[in-house]
Amino acid sequence: MAALKKVLIAATVAALAAFFGHAFLKINRLSLASREMPVKHLKCHYLPNIEYGAEDITVLRDGLAFLSTGLHDYLEMPSFSNEPGKMYVLDLLHPKPTPVELEIKGELDLSSFNPHGISVYTDEADDSIYLFVVNHPQRKSQVEIFRFVWENTLVHLKTVTHPLLHSVNDIVAVGPEHFYATNDRYFHNAAPQVLTVVLSLPWCNVVYYSPEEVREVAGGIQSANGINISPDKRYIYVSDVLDHEVDVFERLDGEQLVYVKSVAVGRLCNNIEVDHVTGDVWLGCHPDGTKLSKFDPEEPPGSEIIKIKSIISDQPVVTLEYGDDGHELMGSSVAVPYEGKLLIGTIFHKALYCSLK
Repeated sequence: MAALKKVLIAATVAALAAFFGHAFLKINRLSLASREMPVKHLKCHYLPNIEYGAEDITVLRDGLAFLSTGLHDYLEMPSFSNEPGKMYVLDLLHPKPTPVELEIKGELDLSSFNPHGISVYTDEADDSIYLFVVNHPQRKSQVEIFRFVWENTLVHLKTVTHPLLHSVNDIVAVGPEHFYATNDRYFHNAAPQVLTVVLSLPWCNVVYYSPEEVREVAGGIQSANGINISPDKRYIYVSDVLDHEVDVFERLDGEQLVYVKSVAVGRLCNNIEVDHVTGDVWLGCHPDGTKLSKFDPEEPPGSEIIKIKSIISDQPVVTLEYGDDGHELMGSSVAVPYEGKLLIGTIFHKALYCSLK
């Protein structure tokens, strides 16, 4: 009996060792650990006033850009300030664009404001501009809806919470109170979430929200992150970070989404922005996820910006538009093109204003 017990203990230890070894290799592979960093610099300068990241940026057709800044205490990402987050506006048509902090009015607890993904919706009926902001107060997930009042004020209209919106990363607005949102994880606790990654359980999803109904419209995603919409409003794009691809869905009547295809990008890509004119898809990406999560100042996480041209076609073209090893910019999360210029935001570092010409 004692011999059998020893055999069982040895077998259990061997099985656990094999599992953890497999898990380590799997996570390193998904994180693209030790991947060679491609370098491609542009003529850039840092945006003033942005010291602790601009995790998401979006721009209107008239060149007005909105920035969410100061994301902290979110999942396992580094953060260097516990101060409340802020929203900024930036006029890209100005000769020297400078971020201006937006004043927030209304019934919102600004002391716990922790902004993440953002989206803008313009109501064609009266040209009202609505800003949607993912907010993580006390590590919760909710969506704040604001009306932008020219030229530096946000009026808080509504806070949206729902059990299906349990780990929201990004949103794309399709109406004054209507949006699609990505959930980037199934579990909030690290241990079971890591298990879903190791076992390749695609339990993340896209949720559609309206005041009348809330429902899942796309599932089977390993890690849903950025989301955006094509200029003709026909297609929805979702960045699946751990699968290193962008998923394309067709938007049908009744706000249904039908999977079309996936485009491999070879990086861990975060937020998605779409060029209003060309329809090109731009992504802020991470070259090596292990450097991002561990954060060693001596070996900082790099930044990559890619563009996908003709994403709906049979032969989409993926190109590197900016690459840095982390000594200029750490942890790029979004890239916004506008008339030959490029804004690049990060999770926790600075933001760049670059020329594409």
